[in-house]
Amino acid sequence: MLQQTQVKTVLPYFKNFLLHYSNLESLSRSTDKKILKLWEGLGYYRRARNLLATTKIIVKEYNSKLPKKIIEIKKLPGIGDYTANALLAFIHNQPTIAIDGNVKRVFSRIINKSENKIDFNKLIETNKKSLFKTKRHSDLVEALMEFGALICKPKEPECFKCNIKNGCKYFKSDKKFKSIKKIQPERKNYNIFCYIDKIKNKIALTKKHNLGFLDNFYLPPIKETTLKDKIKSWHFHSNFKNSISNKKLNINLYYKFSSKLPLQSQWFSLKGNNEFIPSFTKKIFKQILDLN
Repeated sequence: MLQQTQVKTVLPYFKNFLLHYSNLESLSRSTDKKILKLWEGLGYYRRARNLLATTKIIVKEYNSKLPKKIIEIKKLPGIGDYTANALLAFIHNQPTIAIDGNVKRVFSRIINKSENKIDFNKLIETNKKSLFKTKRHSDLVEALMEFGALICKPKEPECFKCNIKNGCKYFKSDKKFKSIKKIQPERKNYNIFCYIDKIKNKIALTKKHNLGFLDNFYLPPIKETTLKDKIKSWHFHSNFKNSISNKKLNINLYYKFSSKLPLQSQWFSLKGNNEFIPSFTKKIFKQILDLN
């Protein structure tokens, strides 16, 4: 849940999740539908599906215990190098480092070298004797993450609070390396078409769309476009901006009243849905509620 999501946002979801699933076995018996409903509003829904799929595999094939070899952990759905190393440390207390953006920044400042010029795996392997003197490997991994987030921050690092500044080349140097500026993604234009049954207060949604990051989720018909002109036979409602993950969307919202259900679509109530609806779709609902 914490992947690309702040702790304060995750906490209520996490507490509610534990009320429903107290262990791996109970979670493994759940379904996509139930998991996604609990995850609703948190975003990055692929995490929820991967979590459920991984849990089923661990319960069935590993007797409800996480494998101890990184090569086996990385075979589990949605788990890459970072998560695999974090799990090895947190669950099995193995000597390893989970390399995220915060950890990269800490190491790059210690040696005062730009991140894109560092082979972090080689750096850790070369310095493993000094890094893994402690047997508290789980604490070390968490401490590095927190240190990067709270002290060795991207902007205005709090070097005066730092306990390792005397060994930090970035702190000592007059020629500090410059952080790499992230390239901002280009904002893409989309037209969204809302078929609305005004009498029944319903909207037509479909899974047949080309918005990859919400693949297999219900949305109104949507189409990427470069056109700014109004579309014939549709009423223009509004324009709004939206950002999901690293994607920036510029959306033109159109609507028409119709009691005829479009092909490959289903009717959904604009209020009080028991079905799972992604947050992106709910934002569209809010945009068009004033039509009824």
